[in-house]
Amino acid sequence: AGSVGASIAFALLIQKICSTILMVDIVQEAVEGQVLDLSDANFISSTQVRAGTFQEAGQCDIVIVTAGAKQKPGETRVELIERNYKILDNVINSMKPLNPDVILLLVANPVDVLTHIAQKLSGLPKNQVFGSGTFLDSARLRLRLAQKLGVSESAIHSYVLGEHGDSQIIAWSSAHVGGKPLLDFPEIANLDKELVAKEIAGKAYEIIKLKVHMSKNMDVYSVCLSYWEAMALKE
Repeated sequence: AGSVGASIAFALLIQKICSTILMVDIVQEAVEGQVLDLSDANFISSTQVRAGTFQEAGQCDIVIVTAGAKQKPGETRVELIERNYKILDNVINSMKPLNPDVILLLVANPVDVLTHIAQKLSGLPKNQVFGSGTFLDSARLRLRLAQKLGVSESAIHSYVLGEHGDSQIIAWSSAHVGGKPLLDFPEIANLDKELVAKEIAGKAYEIIKLKVHMSKNMDVYSVCLSYWEAMALKE
């Protein structure tokens, strides 16, 4: 029920893609405050929001784990592993026994490492535990390229691969715009690709420096899309 969890809950609520949102936190007052705040949006949504326990959360169809230490300015995602491993271990053990069919979504950094750890800690099959990966980075790349070419972002088909972090890479050779290879455009062929890759990988650090935290960014959108995919899996 922190800032990230509340932002995701609000996004899910206004999209009306689930019947009930259960909010959980170790600080009960925080949960109650978020539920009171979010319930004001009920006049535009049929989705109900209520406070619950970790045990109740473990029996939900889909669980979104947002608990984690905030990334400090200048701190890499990898440096968060030790702190966030302890938090994740506590959260998952508090929810046990888990619904055997639950879909577990991870929204905490380093997301790829923690998603792997969550699968091991939960004992769930690999196809039931996932994180947003480089979805956010790919969206940032498409924005950057769309601005360079002067076209709509939806026309750009390009992907960032690997870890959501400093070691991620851009798949330049497979990218295209409206069916035309991206590298065939002179504006892109002459682009400093290493600089672009560095900008995309480091954008989060700039946001953190300016905003302190990243609760209302594209991560919320990516989680909502992941939620849609999880709902499709459940059906």
